[in-house]
Amino acid sequence: MIKNDLFLKALNNETVNRPPVWMMRQAGRYLPEFMAIKEKYDFFTRCKTPELASEITVQPIRIIKPDAAILFSDILVVPQAMGIQVELQDNIGPVLPNPIRKASDVDNVFIPDINETLGYVMDAIDMTREKLNNEVPLIGFAGSPWTIFCYAVEGKGSKSFDKAKGFCFTEPAAAHALLQKITDTTILYLKEKVKHGVNAVQIFDSWGGMLSPTDYQEFSWFYMNQIVEALAPETKVIVFGKGCWFALNDMAKSKASALGVDWTITARNARYLTGGKITLQGNFDPSRLLSTIPTIKKMVHQMIDEFGKDNYIVNLGHGILPNIPVDHAKAFIEAVKEYNK
Repeated sequence: MIKNDLFLKALNNETVNRPPVWMMRQAGRYLPEFMAIKEKYDFFTRCKTPELASEITVQPIRIIKPDAAILFSDILVVPQAMGIQVELQDNIGPVLPNPIRKASDVDNVFIPDINETLGYVMDAIDMTREKLNNEVPLIGFAGSPWTIFCYAVEGKGSKSFDKAKGFCFTEPAAAHALLQKITDTTILYLKEKVKHGVNAVQIFDSWGGMLSPTDYQEFSWFYMNQIVEALAPETKVIVFGKGCWFALNDMAKSKASALGVDWTITARNARYLTGGKITLQGNFDPSRLLSTIPTIKKMVHQMIDEFGKDNYIVNLGHGILPNIPVDHAKAFIEAVKEYNK
């Protein structure tokens, strides 16, 4: 039995004394302990070495003490496993040297054997669970098919992903074929994570907000919902679409257990668009962690008041920034633990 099961209670729509709290990207770059590991090992070495990935995962549990751990990894290990080369370049970020630009490129992408290509992730889960010793739940994650597609076609990060969108509109059959391959791989990947004991999974649709509501349905939600449908019978599924407030109503009708929301939507509107029943997660602006500690605590309490303590998981509206002082991250977590209504 997990000693602190507040996060799981929120996903089960149970009444709680206070909402649970964790932070996207909590295992990472704002912690000096993480930076010490980063100085010794490159990014994908950290991802692919279970001893390192598990250590990084549990660092925030020891230091800032959130109510859930999220496995240290990256969404781009999935395209790597599918035969798409991915590199991480300093001051640039992820780069895919051979982006997919035509139908024949899609033919070269394969659905891999998960244990052969991503077995190191499963080993990291096993080691992490041992280190956590049932203290808190462990979250596994994957990128949405659309978000992976964006990197695979664009070749790197972008402000507009116009090459990725252009591929959808000029080569729709090939685009859908690639999206389906990513979807099928992601389902296999997340199911394997569940077998190894993660307590919930989150799907990150980081670039869904780049699409119009109509195109979002065709090129993102159609595929993401396949993952939700496949995983919901086996575990709790959280869907987070950055900038995708327009899709919240459709997402709320799915089998997802919770929906993440970013800071561009009010709690009232998020509750309204989702029908007021499904668990919501978010939506503190990550930059607001640069405010004074008293301000952070006041704003967190106000946020909980607006969302309500039940059917709610406190989180940021996106990943924590690297320049956030650790004391401010701790204050965010402590503010939730101090909440009493």
